[in-house]
Order: sequence, then structure tokens, then C-alpha cells
Amino acid sequence: MVLPNQTSVIGQAKAIEAQAMLNQVYGLEKSYFYRHSKYSGNLEEIGFEQEKTVDEGGQAVYKIEIIDATNDSFLARATATSDLDGDGSFNTWEIDSKKILTEVTKE
Repeated sequence: MVLPNQTSVIGQAKAIEAQAMLNQVYGLEKSYFYRHSKYSGNLEEIGFEQEKTVDEGGQAVYKIEIIDATNDSFLARATATSDLDGDGSFNTWEIDSKKILTEVTKE
């Protein structure tokens, strides 16, 4: 019996976590911007709490960080903490202040 390769389906399902967390960061950054007329480079300052990642004993597959924040824009990134499909690359997503969500490194 031959079983189909489930790796890509699992990777896509896990990517939903990255997208959801980055959309949450986007909302928090927009709220922060409306109050302070600038974006923040600090996740705690905007009210985002990173769940413990799998490698820290938690359940989150992605680590969230703010790469750049200025008065006019921000860029946040979600990077997988493990190589989900064993190809040597770590799935990475980014979102910016225009709510453009991009898969930078595919899984």
C-alpha cells in the first residue's frame, strides 16, 4: 500500500499559525500607531505575547519578531523553529504595515 506524502499538507497547516500570529501583530501595530503616531519595534510594547515555541517546551511552531519599525512602517517576521519538511530551510513569513503577507522562505 502506498501512502501519499503528507509533508506539504502538514507544512501548509502549520503555516496558518504563522499567518494568524502575523495578522495579530499587524492589528496591534496599527492600534499602537493610532495612539503614538509611530510603529513599535518591541512586541511587548504593542501587547503581543509570544507563546513558548516547540523547542522551548511549548506548542508554537513559529518565532515572531519585528525586523524593522519606523514612524511610517514596520516589518514583522515569523520563522519556523524547526525544518518542517527536512529540506534544510526554515519556513518564513513576513507582514508589513500595508498588511502584505508574504511567504519569504517556502517549506
